[in-house]
Amino acid sequence: MEPTEENIRAWDTAHRARTGPVALPVFVQRTLGDLKGKRVLHLLCGTGEATAALAELGAVATGVDPRPPALEIARERWPKILWVDGDPQSLPRQLRRGRFDLVYSGEGVIGGLLDLDAWAAGVAGALRAHGELLLFDDHPIADCIDGLLRWRSDYFRDPTDPDRLWRMGQVVSALARAGLHVQALEEYPGGTSRRRHDRRIPATFLLYARRES
Repeated sequence: MEPTEENIRAWDTAHRARTGPVALPVFVQRTLGDLKGKRVLHLLCGTGEATAALAELGAVATGVDPRPPALEIARERWPKILWVDGDPQSLPRQLRRGRFDLVYSGEGVIGGLLDLDAWAAGVAGALRAHGELLLFDDHPIADCIDGLLRWRSDYFRDPTDPDRLWRMGQVVSALARAGLHVQALEEYPGGTSRRRHDRRIPATFLLYARRES
């Protein structure tokens, strides 16, 4: 999962070509592996593009989102996929029964959380034994630096602040407390997110973890 010139160019090409909501990022596509027959839960699915992409790869996909209007669009476009009204940090009981092989948490989830531990506990509750989490999101450093490479906020600011920020260490620690073992963490430079940043600044990250039991 190295940020080579080739995959950065591939990201840029795919990103420019999109006219609608973001589907599966290039780095995620290259990491997923064989999904045929696997039960996959997609957190914050929105109007369903990425969830549908997971289904096209063979997954038995379920999308969850707290915004009913978005889910209505998803249900209309992909009626064979199960769409559930729920918050990623407070998953409905029926999704926390240890039945999923993979939980996919994409861009925009971490930054919107009020309770990081509740999110991690929900992921752990959704996964079967040895199930996997794939988390691809905006790097917290990207929220601290503006387009001119000036620090606009404190990376170590209190997460109780209204303009909160979850640091990488806090994300990893929350997953560990929930019983997940982080096996890989990759960081990618500017040009790999919805925001444009200098390539010297980490813009996104990809984390892979497993539930041990």
